[in-house]
Amino acid sequence: LPPHAVHVEVRDALRRSRLTVAFRLLLGLPHLLWLTLWSLVAVACVVAAWLVALVTARVPRLLHRFLASYVRYVAQVTAFLTLVGGPFPGFVGAPGYPVDLLLPATPKRQPRATVLFRGVLAIPAILVATAYGAALTVVAFLGWFAALATGRMPGGLRNLGVAAVRYSTQLDAYLLLLTADYPYAGPALRDAPRDVQLELDLADADA
Repeated sequence: LPPHAVHVEVRDALRRSRLTVAFRLLLGLPHLLWLTLWSLVAVACVVAAWLVALVTARVPRLLHRFLASYVRYVAQVTAFLTLVGGPFPGFVGAPGYPVDLLLPATPKRQPRATVLFRGVLAIPAILVATAYGAALTVVAFLGWFAALATGRMPGGLRNLGVAAVRYSTQLDAYLLLLTADYPYAGPALRDAPRDVQLELDLADADA
């Protein structure tokens, strides 16, 4: 993929526990409730970050850290609910989930004009994200039946799901002022390095 401030690292084997697959939505309820509460606070934080960034061209470090954890948590919960990720995620948006995000560690300067019109500029990306969301729904639906029957998430579906999670995360990071990089909607330009792919295949075989 071309350089971007936000990207996804996948260290997840394709094996899935049939028991957790069968009750995936039920297991996800605590996360959905917590995510609702966290989202209310995140809205207030992004408004404050937007106002400060209009003046200083930079999001305060504390708000940046909070919003980055929120975006990471949203991605982890999304990956879990759609079977793109296997393990049960934590509740604090900490790094280390098998479908993990790399986000800017510190806030960068952003042009005030793009901060002011961020919502308008994001409209095309939001439309693309809607299409990716539909694809992710298909991934979850077909993946649920496949994983329930075989105990394994099909690689093609998982990869499509990762692409959808990646794009939605880049959009979230853009809207929440974590980065000025616009979401990248295209596919990967090349395969993963051979040693990384071999590591994933070995992890899947061990599981």
